[in-house]
Formats: sequence, C-alpha cells, structure tokens
Amino acid sequence: MSEDAVGLLRALIREACVNTGDPASGGEIRAVRVLQRFFADAPVEIQVFEAAPGRASLIARVPGTDPAAPSLGLLGHLDVVPVDAERWTRDPFGGDLVDGEVWGRGAVDMLYLTAVFACAVREVALAPNPPRGDLVLLAVADEEAGGEYGLKWLLREHPEAIRVTEALSETGGMRMGGHVAIDVAEKGSAGRRLVVRGRPGHASIPFGAESAAVNAGIVLQRLALVEPAVELGPLWDAFVAARIADPLLAERMRDPVRLDTALGELGGIAGYAHAISRVTISPTVLRAGQAHNVIPGEATIDLDIRTLPGTTDEAVDELLLDMLGDDAEGVEIQHLRGWPASESPIDNPLFAAVSRAVEQASGAPVVPIMAAGGSDARLFRGIGVPAYGFGLLSAGWSYERYREMIHSHDERIDVESVRLTLDALRRVVAARVGSAFGA
Repeated sequence: MSEDAVGLLRALIREACVNTGDPASGGEIRAVRVLQRFFADAPVEIQVFEAAPGRASLIARVPGTDPAAPSLGLLGHLDVVPVDAERWTRDPFGGDLVDGEVWGRGAVDMLYLTAVFACAVREVALAPNPPRGDLVLLAVADEEAGGEYGLKWLLREHPEAIRVTEALSETGGMRMGGHVAIDVAEKGSAGRRLVVRGRPGHASIPFGAESAAVNAGIVLQRLALVEPAVELGPLWDAFVAARIADPLLAERMRDPVRLDTALGELGGIAGYAHAISRVTISPTVLRAGQAHNVIPGEATIDLDIRTLPGTTDEAVDELLLDMLGDDAEGVEIQHLRGWPASESPIDNPLFAAVSRAVEQASGAPVVPIMAAGGSDARLFRGIGVPAYGFGLLSAGWSYERYREMIHSHDERIDVESVRLTLDALRRVVAARVGSAFGA
C-alpha cells in the first residue's frame, strides 16, 4: 500500500541523516534501524554494513527460485544534504504530511524512492509465492558525498552482498512535455585546480610585484568568455522531440551552430539543455593570499567540470589549455576527484520493462535522458550493470519543478507521486523477477 511508503518516508526524514562531507556526519545507522523495524515481519535476508562508525548501509534480499533469472537491485540512499532551517516554512526534519504533501529534507532526493523500493521488497517477501529472480534493496550511505562510505565501499569490500544484474535508482519520473523522463546516462565529473603564479611583494610597494590574484582574475575572465563547443549526443533528439512543440525552435535546437541563440527562448529548461549539450566548466572556489599587506605569489581556482560520455581526462586538459590560449602560460593544471560519464543501453529488457510500466501507470510514453548531475548509478554502470533512473511523479512535476525542489528550502513530495511510483515499480518487478503480487 502507498500508505506504508508514505509512513516510511516520513520516518526516514525524521532521522535527519545529514551528510556534510565530513566522515563523522551522516549517521545513516539511524535510518538503517528504521528499515530493520519495517522488515521485522517479512522473510527478508538482511545484512548491515558499516564502512565507519555510524556510516551504515542495509542490504535486503528476497531470493529468487531461478538462478538464471535477473537479479534486480533497487538502489536508494539514506543520507541527505544540510539545511538552512531558518529558511524553511516547516521543520525540515519533521516529516509533516500537509495537504497531500510530505515535507522534509530528502523527500525528493531520494527518500521517497528509498521508501517505495523498501515497500516493493517487503510486498514480494510477504507474497504467497517466491519471485523467480532475486529482488534486492540497497539502502546505502554517503551518496551525497560520492559514496566513499557507501556503495563505492560496498563494491570494494562486499561485492557478493550487493550482487545484482540490473538496477533502478534515482533521477526519473519527471514530466518532459507529454513524456516521462527516465535517466539512462549521466555526465561525468573532472574537477581541476588551476594554480596561477605571480611575484610576491609587500603591498605597500607594489611596483615590480605581480599579483597572483590579479592573474587569477585574468584566467577567470578568459574562462567566462570562451565556451566549450556544443556536442549533441544520441539522446539529444529524443529530448527535443519530447519537450519542444514549436517546429522552428526544435529545428534551431538540433543545429549546433544555432542552439545557443535558442536557449533564451526555452524558459526553465534552458539550464538543462545547456548542460547536456556540452562539457561545462564552473569556477567554484578561489584562493589567494594570507595577509592583507602581502601581494600573493600564488592563487588557485577550483573548477567543477562536467563531462559528456567519451570525454577523456586528456581531452579536458587540452580543452582548458585551448580556452585559456596565451593566458595558459604559467598556469598549472592539477586533477581533483572525478569519474567518467556513464550510460546504459536503451535496447535493454529492464529499460523496456520500465517504459511499459510507466506508460501503463500514467498513460505517458517514456523519453530517455542524460542527467546533468551524478548519482550512485554510475558505480553500477562502471562494472557493467545496466542502471536507470526511476520514478513516476504526478502530472504537475515538470523537470523544472523537480530540479527546483532538490536540495531546496521547503523540499516536499506529493502523496500522489509516491502512489504512482509504487504502481509503476510493481509492474517492473513483476516483469523482471516474476513477483507474485498483482500489477
């Protein structure tokens, strides 16, 4: 029942498993205890793993009867990002149910899905007949900080416990025109630090010195003036067809030369269209100097760089050098944490099952998209396990609304979206692992 999913969602929100990126934050063990109580009356194989004190993940498996059948993983995370509580209308960790909406940090990203996934696993476990294939809930820690204490650690230390052949996770269900968007790919991350140097000196006698802060400003200006080239990948045409009704505007969007002139006419979807049509480079952290009376001899600029499928580290460095031109002289490029872009095929039985289920539950066809951000799904794709974003949000949930609600003040999800997502998931589970409950 969707009421169970709503109740579980509210309970997970109240545990406030806030991940700041500090290894001591998160406390996902609290959410794990909630899930253990939820499964207490169900014949589910449960394992709990702690990568560090309090950084716990739960694996709940319902074994199938056919070793040759798929093993379907439902990948949810338990951690949430921090909040500015003073800017919320309600308690961000109250889990309030008001006018058909559940309020709280993580309601959209992604505790509603984790709750729905858990409900599906519990229903299959309590059904009179076992499933044909394994159904596995992977409720993991630390997704919001890259998975070092969550799925990445589990894949390295306990690969047998999380053995699946295919997976569903977050970033799906948004309305894209008359379609429902399902994530089949996501951009990669190739963070860089630019080290810019000058000649230090006393600030009271600036003649002869060369401020690294000023040089960093020149580098920043160059990055702002030069954009990476437009690259329209294989998913671009489907996105345009689903979202853009005006044929003349759609024609311009399919032309790499004219695309940027069309962005200003796209409204709230423009940022997404810009992000998935090129490598993006965003300066995020600037450091220079330590004392107000010393002209700094070194400055650093941290860059958040999001890459397209097929973009190599070497290509990123070459792109930066080309963008900087003559200003690249004396700039050192250092590599920060990153990962490659990932994608799963759309001619896959799981994607076909998702497409059928979503259309049956909503009446709307699916459009495959690439996510601009990252998720734990990339880690499964990296080992050859196809993984797709999932969900079925109610009709008012455009892509823009979805993006505005994630990590925002007053984050909340409507009960109807929870119901629709559970309905669609039941159909997928029935198709892939032969569950015994009705769709």
